[in-house]
Order: sequence, then C-alpha cells, then structure tokens
Amino acid sequence: MTAERPRRDPRGKAPAKGSRPVKGSRPAKGAPQAKGSRPARAPRPAPEPRPAETPAEHAIPGRHPVHEALRSGRRLRELLVEKLDGNEELLELARVQKVPVRRVTREELDDAAQGVLHQGVVALSPPFHYVDLHQAAQGDLVVVLDGVTDPQNLGAIARSALAAGARGLVLPNRRSATVTAAAEKAAAGAFSWLPVAQVPNVVRALQDLAGRGFWSVGLAGGAERSLWESTLLDGKVALVIGAEGTGLSRLVLERVDEHVRIPMNDHAESLNASAAAAVALFEWARRRP
Repeated sequence: MTAERPRRDPRGKAPAKGSRPVKGSRPAKGAPQAKGSRPARAPRPAPEPRPAETPAEHAIPGRHPVHEALRSGRRLRELLVEKLDGNEELLELARVQKVPVRRVTREELDDAAQGVLHQGVVALSPPFHYVDLHQAAQGDLVVVLDGVTDPQNLGAIARSALAAGARGLVLPNRRSATVTAAAEKAAAGAFSWLPVAQVPNVVRALQDLAGRGFWSVGLAGGAERSLWESTLLDGKVALVIGAEGTGLSRLVLERVDEHVRIPMNDHAESLNASAAAAVALFEWARRRP
C-alpha cells in the first residue's frame, strides 16, 4: 500500500516534518529555500511616462488665417473647404502655391479645426515650426511672455506685436500656451509672419537678449514708474508680459531692467494680458521716428 502524502493545512501551516511540500507552493517568508529552487524575482519598476507626442498635423482655421498662410508661402499640406463658391481667392492662391484642395463636409471641418470657428475653411500644415532665440531677436522689439496660458490671449498678443513692428515672440516651453488652432484663429494670420521661439527658461532668455543689446521692460501693476515715463522704450526692447491674473513671476520680476505700469482710472483694476500688451506695444511704436 502506498503511503498517503501529507496535505498542506488550508490555514497556511507547514506540513509535518519529513513530508514533501505541495507542488507549486512557496516556502514561508524568511525560510531557507529548497535546493535547486529559484529565488523570487524582484518586482519590475513602473515604466516612466512617455512624453506627449507632437501632433502629426497643425490646423489653421478661418479664412483670414488661411489667406495669410497661403500669401506668406507657409508650408501647407492641404486646404479643406466646404464650398468652392465664395472661396475663389483662396483657391487661386492654393493653386499658385501648389497646395492640394479637398472639398469636405462640415463635420470633417469641425474635426479638423478642433472645435475652433473655421468659416468653412481649414488649412493643414506640418507641426508648427518654432525658431531659436536668435531668429526671434532680429529687430528692435521682441515680446517675451511669462506664463500666458490662454491661447486666445497668445493669439491676440501675436496680432498686436506684428502690427506694432515686433520681429519676434518668445514663449517658455512649459506652463505656457502654445501655437494651436485656437491661437492661430485669434492671431488672424500673425503666426504666418511672426517668428516664435520656445525657450526652457525665461530669465536665461532675457540674459541672452541683454547680451544682444536689448533692455527688458516688464509690465507690473504695482510699479512706481508709468509706461509713459519709461526711458528704455526708446531703444531695443524686450517687452515682458506676465500671466493672466498673477503677472510676472518673481524671478522674472527681479531680472527685468525696468518695471512699468499702465496708468488707469481708479475704478478699473487691470487689463487682461493681451490688452495690456497692445497698449505697451503701440507706445513703443509711437516713439519710433
């Protein structure tokens, strides 16, 4: 008669001495391992999160932004239109620039424009091309944004900057709005003409600009000197605009060469970032010969 093997106690107790362990069971924590057994594997480290992927296509919605994109010779992959009638000028520009045109439905345009009002026209381009700081600092005025996160404000500031004569726009690559479909629409074509640089650090960018002969002037609501009294706006200027509601960050506030405020009626608390930028930009333009 064959002897019956001892079974493992369901309450987790080890089998009696001399008995063989049940197949597939593991020794208790801290107990010596049986000869020939494999040590338990260490847990694998959690995978690091992958960086966000750059979109394969960039949308430019609206007739005027698309018109400027075509007129500037900006690289476009395709022009999407809902109707051919009424878009003859855009179609002719697309033909001259050799940009393919495709007629699509309203739903397809809505998807391509990412929810932004498109007026029946959307251009698709490769991902937006950012330049380096040197390329954004070719003229006498460059606009530096410190934490502006609203794409509507970003687009409006770009539009005013181009109109006032700025030759470049500088954005931090973190905690900042970027050039999206919404920003393109608000800029009304300005991003087709205005170089935009992304930098890892605004303070370091201001130091680099100082080495290129730029004075930095920061808008700050609590500044003692008004915008009209600034003496630095007469030269090469890096105009620094702070975040909506909070203004300039502490380190940037310490780095700029001059703080100025926009004089306002006592009953008005402040202007939003794009309105404040427009006032300062055109004060700079007013002083030009």
